[in-house]
Amino acid sequence: MSALFKFSALLQVILLLICSSTYVHAQWPSLLERYKEHSVLGIFWKFARIGERASPYVSIACIAMAINQINS
Repeated sequence: MSALFKFSALLQVILLLICSSTYVHAQWPSLLERYKEHSVLGIFWKFARIGERASPYVSIACIAMAINQINS
């Protein structure tokens, strides 16, 4: 089943995008900053902002996702 049709898989994809974008922004800040105003690539900058500002909650969500994957 596709990740677009299964809600838990969609949440997993979004969470991994947030974590990946935050990591890329921490390593190479200029890479995402230049696309901040673009509509398509600007979503990665927005994901990085969410990851930076809500990092404790994102970390808890990653741990919960890992436990969910182990149990299923």
